[in-house]
Amino acid sequence: MLKLFKEIRKAGDATTGYPFEPLAMPAGFRGKPEHNEKLCIACGACAIACPANAITMDLNDDQSYVTWDISYGRCIFCGRCQEVCPLFAIELTTDFELAVLNKADLSESCAYEVARCAVCGKPYAAAKEVDYARRVLKSVGGPAAADVGKLDECLACRRREDARAFQAQARTEGGAR
Repeated sequence: MLKLFKEIRKAGDATTGYPFEPLAMPAGFRGKPEHNEKLCIACGACAIACPANAITMDLNDDQSYVTWDISYGRCIFCGRCQEVCPLFAIELTTDFELAVLNKADLSESCAYEVARCAVCGKPYAAAKEVDYARRVLKSVGGPAAADVGKLDECLACRRREDARAFQAQARTEGGAR
């Protein structure tokens, strides 16, 4: 019997020490998504890509803030949110122990200010997203930088303005013939 115990000791442990020791996760493990509020521009790409609708974005009642919300109870840890985020504001961690006593603890949210159209006053995008687009257009330079002023208008107002400009141009070209 003593010989058997010596053989077992030479073989080593066949199991891990979890839950008394941390469990080493393999590379590429998809655990809890971690949202970085400072990097996020509230573009909504993650909410659109989420197949389980665990990530949502909603305007508040007075339409002054858009609320980003994730429900870990609905999350299927697929990693689509991380893949589509243009600024890498969502990263899947190795955290997988999400048991809670209160269901409300399974969600996180944050609010972002909404930009309003300079012409009609309607909300049209998150202010951080508009600011990011403005910085990108300025860094590109050239003809793209000339359109920076249009970022203060909603899509409907920009279309109306472009249609008026097109009609004015058509009238001047028609009269010149």
